[in-house]
Amino acid sequence: MWLAGLASVFAAHDLAYLFLGVAFGLVFGLVPGLGGTTGLTLVIPLTFGVDASTSIAFAAGVMGAVPMGASISAILINAPGSAPNAATCLDGFPMAQQGKGGMAIGAAASANALGGIFGTVFLLAIIPLAQKIVLSFGPPQFFLMCVFGIIIVSLTSGGRLLEGLLVGLFGLMVSTIGYDAVTGEIRYAFGVPYLWNGVPLVPALIGLFPITQMVRLFVSGKAISETRNRFAMSETFEGVMASFRHWRTVLSGSLVGTLIGSVPGVGGTVAAFASYTLAAQTSRDKDTFGKGNIKGVIAPEAAINAKDCSTLVPTLAFGIPGSAEMAVFLAILILHGVDPGPLLLIQHQDLIYELVWALVGGCIIAAVAGIFLAKTFARITVLRANILVPVVIAVSILGSWAVNQTIGNILVTLVFGIIGYVLTVIDYPRLPLVISLILGAEIERYYDQSVMISNGSLRIFAQDPVSQFLLALVVLGLLYLPCAALVRRLAARRG
Repeated sequence: MWLAGLASVFAAHDLAYLFLGVAFGLVFGLVPGLGGTTGLTLVIPLTFGVDASTSIAFAAGVMGAVPMGASISAILINAPGSAPNAATCLDGFPMAQQGKGGMAIGAAASANALGGIFGTVFLLAIIPLAQKIVLSFGPPQFFLMCVFGIIIVSLTSGGRLLEGLLVGLFGLMVSTIGYDAVTGEIRYAFGVPYLWNGVPLVPALIGLFPITQMVRLFVSGKAISETRNRFAMSETFEGVMASFRHWRTVLSGSLVGTLIGSVPGVGGTVAAFASYTLAAQTSRDKDTFGKGNIKGVIAPEAAINAKDCSTLVPTLAFGIPGSAEMAVFLAILILHGVDPGPLLLIQHQDLIYELVWALVGGCIIAAVAGIFLAKTFARITVLRANILVPVVIAVSILGSWAVNQTIGNILVTLVFGIIGYVLTVIDYPRLPLVISLILGAEIERYYDQSVMISNGSLRIFAQDPVSQFLLALVVLGLLYLPCAALVRRLAARRG
């Protein structure tokens, strides 16, 4: 099955889409304010008319290449193209200021590729085990797992549990619009036939990410960058070799990224900064971190791509996206008739292995491209906002309409663009809303199935060890932040 997935990637048609996805991913990663989530949502229309296998290769190319593009802008202009690469700025930009920008880009490229390979090996090893775990789950367990996923996302939203839960609750309310899967009753459609099937996911995501980001950029009125960087190619290859000299840093960063990526909702930002902190605290020259230590570039970059691979475990096994990027990827799968979750591991293993190989292939291709084309890509970062904003908004609106050629999609995109911007202004997280929109229907269905199985008894959610364990996790998740705050207050009083 592994070889079949590898053969699918090397099919001429899929390979061409993989390279195209890498090209898109590098650009979307390079331009600050876009990133992988925006990139995936904008390329969704380009997957129309192709099969699921080709769409997976295309999406994997985008996901695998975004970290490389984002690291270039993080190093050269101190403006990461995506949030996880903010950790790369800490030492990457000081290196660029010291005239070592090429070395930092080379180190980031090689660490990206090595981290992706490490994460791929982990994912290939865990897939057979994930199958056995999934087969032991029923509606009650999946219901609790989905609830836990929303709580985890809220917990990791900058420590703002209440805000995250409120946003998640709003998303669950929105997900109830349309037909009731059990009774067939139409709910909260307000007489609008367009809403009978619920709020479409892809137009909502386009509004929440690219439209929101472009509005923020327009309101700021600033240019993306005024900085230009020059460096020699020999420095880039010196940075590549530095990753191999500091192989322990690559290994530890990859391991941290893999473990954190396996937890739904934690995301690449946590993985990157955790890896950076570990490298800094365990290094003999910890005082040089933040001043241009190349290990401060290698550690977070290895973690970011390793995380991208391991994030697929909760996404594919349970249908719970581990990040906003994975949420959009789930939308692409659903759009092409592939339902994520337990049956995907059983019925579509060929697609899973193709995704794994395509993702690591995208990492490697992007790393090579980043090494040789870094100076060329750096020119994109001087695009002014008044050029970028109208182009991205136009493409976003066109992509939303193209989902099913309905004017209602454009209205949904604009509404969610406003919602997303308001959330950013009041500093509320958007990810719980995305997760709730995806999991809302699943939560309702699993709950109804569980209640029908138990003849209305809620004891079914705690009648077996797996359910009891998941229920305990839900309770601990809800109590974690209040208890942590209480402990800090007691410690402060004693101090």
